[in-house]
Amino acid sequence: MPPDLLADNRAARRDYEFLEEFEAGIVLTGPETKSAKSGGLRLTGAFVVVRGGEAWLINAHLARYKPGAGVPQDPDRSRKLLLHKKQLQEIAGKTEAGGLTVVPVSAYSTGGRVKLRIAVARGKQQ
Repeated sequence: MPPDLLADNRAARRDYEFLEEFEAGIVLTGPETKSAKSGGLRLTGAFVVVRGGEAWLINAHLARYKPGAGVPQDPDRSRKLLLHKKQLQEIAGKTEAGGLTVVPVSAYSTGGRVKLRIAVARGKQQ
């Protein structure tokens, strides 16, 4: 079954040259997953940082899911990304070298899970 595209970061494609791409899982609550699957995820302006051996998605907006009103929801909170340890080390090594950043490229749903395609990228000269 092909993955369903939930969000695409066209601004990142315009502003960055992608050097290497990775697939990451994203830790979401139930209402957040439903919101993402209904089109509430915005990746424009978002980026990924590696802190304490973990990857975090920063500045992504995930709209509140209206039927889940009883559950506290913060649309702009940082969300943990799930990657293999070797991938985390590779990403951290490339970003610490300088001049590179990690940006989310797209989000999609596959097998009931929300996945994020991220890329190690270099900013294009405008």
